Amino acid sequence: MKVTRYVPLLLCLCVGQALAGTPIQLSHDATPTVHVSVSNIAGTVTVTAWDRNEVQVGGQLGEGAKPLTITGSSNNLAIKVEPQGGSSWFSWSSGNRMAPTTLELHVPKSASLDVGVVSAPLVIDGIDGGNIEVNTVSGRTRINARTPALKVESVSGGIELAGHAEQADLQTVSGDILAPVLGSDVKLQTISGRIQANGGPWKKLTLSTVSGDVQLTGALAADGKLGIDSMSGDVQLQLPAATSGSLHASSFSGDLRSDFGTPQKPEHGPGSSLDTTLGNGRGTINVETFSGDLRVRKLN
Repeated sequence: MKVTRYVPLLLCLCVGQALAGTPIQLSHDATPTVHVSVSNIAGTVTVTAWDRNEVQVGGQLGEGAKPLTITGSSNNLAIKVEPQGGSSWFSWSSGNRMAPTTLELHVPKSASLDVGVVSAPLVIDGIDGGNIEVNTVSGRTRINARTPALKVESVSGGIELAGHAEQADLQTVSGDILAPVLGSDVKLQTISGRIQANGGPWKKLTLSTVSGDVQLTGALAADGKLGIDSMSGDVQLQLPAATSGSLHASSFSGDLRSDFGTPQKPEHGPGSSLDTTLGNGRGTINVETFSGDLRVRKLN
């Protein structure tokens, strides 16, 4: 039997697929607002926006992974790295035998993304207009985008946000949250990670932490609501001098200081509290800590 007669057939079978241990070279036509779903267990994921109506995937497929394909239609595409012999993406026994995979994606600028990674660092750059949702375990997430809605859930990986997210829901267990440009509707949650965020004017902002320190700077929209709750983490809130709203700040055993009004200490017991009206009183600002120190500062 001559092997050479089968070479063209084998080459045809490889078109549109990346085999384990080989460079990835895949592409698929896409609409300008295509929804792209990406999942990877270990390695890295980089998503870069461009001006083409096409999704392109490069990188290197890890040894032990199934052949990679782009599935779906031009308005809904999926790229999924899976271990050979594993029926589930979270098949850890199979996934542990799979070498890291590097995914380098190019997607249309207005694409929406749904990305799931385990221990793969993630970078998203240049998205302008599409929604972004990320679920990660231990990889750091860095996002530079303009998006109407952003949701990131992380266990131990940090979240770094640039660009602008009008609606943002950022949650970590032990990873830090760094978000200098947040929009009007924001939810920030962490257990022990540090939160440093700016933005507004906020129609609604809720922030909660157990032991992570918080530094938050921004403005409150008319009739906006801002709420911060901390157990043992220190909190520093910086507001413009022209802020309007009813301000309530309290700490059970931490030190409370404010540039807006004078905190009051109880006749017996620890802690202090502050209730005052800023400007025309429209809006609500509620900041509470249990044992963490609390500072409410006035921006110059």
